[in-house]
Amino acid sequence: MAGRKSKKSVEEALSRRLLLGEIMTRNSRKFPDKEALVYGKVRLTYSQLNSRINRLAHALQALGVKKGCKVAIMAHNCNQFLETYFALAKIGGVAVPLNFRLNIEETKYIVNHSDAQAFMMGEAFVPTAKGIQADLPTVKDYISFSENPVEGMIHYESWIAGYPDAEPLVLVDEEDPVFIMYTAGTTGRPKGAVMTHKNEMVQWMLMGIFIRSEPAIAGLVEYKAFAAPPIFHLAAFGFCQFVFFDGQTVVLPTQVFDPAYVMKTIEEETIEVILLVPVMTFFILLLPDLDKYNASSLKVWISGAAILPTETRRQIRQHFPQVNIFDLFGQTEMSPVVCGLLPSHAEGHPMSVGKAIPFIDIRLVDDDDRDVAVGEVGEAVYRGPTVMKEYYKDPEATARAMKNGWFHSTDLMRRDKDGFLYVVDRKKDMIISGGENIYPAEIEDVLYQHPKVMECAVIGVHDEQWGETVKAIVVCKAGETLTEEEVVEHCTQHLASYKKPKSVEFMSALPRNAAGKVLKTVLREKHGKSVRY
Repeated sequence: MAGRKSKKSVEEALSRRLLLGEIMTRNSRKFPDKEALVYGKVRLTYSQLNSRINRLAHALQALGVKKGCKVAIMAHNCNQFLETYFALAKIGGVAVPLNFRLNIEETKYIVNHSDAQAFMMGEAFVPTAKGIQADLPTVKDYISFSENPVEGMIHYESWIAGYPDAEPLVLVDEEDPVFIMYTAGTTGRPKGAVMTHKNEMVQWMLMGIFIRSEPAIAGLVEYKAFAAPPIFHLAAFGFCQFVFFDGQTVVLPTQVFDPAYVMKTIEEETIEVILLVPVMTFFILLLPDLDKYNASSLKVWISGAAILPTETRRQIRQHFPQVNIFDLFGQTEMSPVVCGLLPSHAEGHPMSVGKAIPFIDIRLVDDDDRDVAVGEVGEAVYRGPTVMKEYYKDPEATARAMKNGWFHSTDLMRRDKDGFLYVVDRKKDMIISGGENIYPAEIEDVLYQHPKVMECAVIGVHDEQWGETVKAIVVCKAGETLTEEEVVEHCTQHLASYKKPKSVEFMSALPRNAAGKVLKTVLREKHGKSVRY
């Protein structure tokens, strides 16, 4: 009897808290037979998905994963990846999703810095994990999502089959961390943004209010939603959270992005809602036979992770006149959305990123944190229940970001008289290429390692396909010469492929101010600005 009372009291306590794992627990009771997840031939109802999540939760506990323990994950989109997020959430574990495009050194740094005690991976990344095992002292267990067992690793499917599917009933608190999302670092090292259960649950409640405020989609009650970008990004995983929160069906791609595959999936699965980053949209619009696909089911087109150019929006409307485009803007540390442009607002404010979503306060401030006037440019600072908990093991960076109680985004914006926001530039020169955050300081550090480079600067320049691409401006040492190919090859050896320069310019000297600081504003004026509509 005491045991039953204890179980009941834990269930009641969990039901009162904003917890990520509770989404699946409740949906398995409310919609047990409804399709929750589609991944190729894998089709799982909410009851089946929750059962697998619970088995994994117990399996992880048996490995010693307790509240606060970190687990690294490297995989392409798949059902096991999503199951891991939710299983860890139910037992108080912390997911550390890894960008599979990072190079070996970057991957090792994140796994070690996060103190991950287990490493879970898709079949394609087994060689990566095996190659760095000796350099990951905190990792005790390796779990593979591979179809067949891998020597020296736990086989995911065989492993979870041996555990019960009862709820793990761990008393997780809504202020506990649920995952650490590593973002590009301004000093060359990524920072781990610690997100809590409350951060994420509130974010997707607010997004529900925001999206449902659009009159044109009032009739959208049942839908399938296609998450095209990789779910190691918070934008894509957050999108999945939103769909699950809404009790609907998530469809995951079975392959790395291919525009024809996306269109075929929309047609075959009758997708109503889709998430795409602008670069994906660009390639879809380039398909020569785009109009042969039946995309009449599509009602909602959500764009995020980078700014959606006005011309791209126009082409979406041309080919898919029935869709409602939601253009969302934010950053990882904010869980991630801070503002958005509703479809009904786009006509009058085509270059805007919209207004703040509910419960998020946005100020535009000068260097002294004083509000700027309407129409003037200032740094966007944010406050609200979705602000991250901290940067993991980096109190100094946390304090800098949270100066005066507001999260300082480093995004430069202006606000018009109607309250609509417009992104002007990035205070700290971050580049967003294809939805990936890239910081010039990291690339400049690599360039300075080349024996022929005297000085350099890296900027983002506008690109129709990728939004922005990396451009390096290089000054060679006296008597030395370099080619563009040599510079790019040098970067390729030390950086993830998406960070390497796509173009290189050579100058005799870099423009500097009286204090000796490189004037990147001058370089952008000469070589290309980062944001263009």
